[in-house]
Amino acid sequence: MPVVLIDQNSDSDATIVQLSFGDRLGALIDTMRALKDLGLDVSKGSVTTEGAVKQTKFYITRLDTGRKVDDPELLERIRLTIINNLLKYHPESSAQLALGEAFGIQAPGKKLDVDISTRIQVKEDGPKRSLLYVETADRPGLLVDIIKNLADININVESAEIDTEGLVAKDKLYVSYGGAALNSSLSQVLVNCLRYYLRRPETDVDSY
Repeated sequence: MPVVLIDQNSDSDATIVQLSFGDRLGALIDTMRALKDLGLDVSKGSVTTEGAVKQTKFYITRLDTGRKVDDPELLERIRLTIINNLLKYHPESSAQLALGEAFGIQAPGKKLDVDISTRIQVKEDGPKRSLLYVETADRPGLLVDIIKNLADININVESAEIDTEGLVAKDKLYVSYGGAALNSSLSQVLVNCLRYYLRRPETDVDSY
């Protein structure tokens, strides 16, 4: 299964992007070049083997600030760039990725039922922020759409992590409201809002 992980916690100075699928040199070089085209610096990379799976890690920072990536829209562009390169060099992965239909040569043989696959949780993470966990069927622009929905109810996103595992997207967002963690009532409003939106991905946002 193709896996793309974007990790914001393991390194204090860099955003870590981990790809588990394929190890072709051309794919690695192209991916590094594409990341630099996004205004990012790839400070280092590594390739390890776990069983039959090759895991490639890139440590990236913004060229303009020298710091890790904290802009959710840029994180989504990074994710889509890496998946696009994965599909280019490993077209066989297309049938295993939700984005294969948009970017690949073959759509997935099966699609997830959004109602069944969607899980949303809000947990405490100290007095000043909460942890929002969203697991749902993947699609392009998912993280940005989630953040726009949060902004509509005045919830601030401090940082985000994105995992893509085959057809499923698993997002972690650290959120706050008025500089504090979400209370139980607001957490329920948030869950209801996202569940409504994610179950209706074809609905135009401006229509409700």
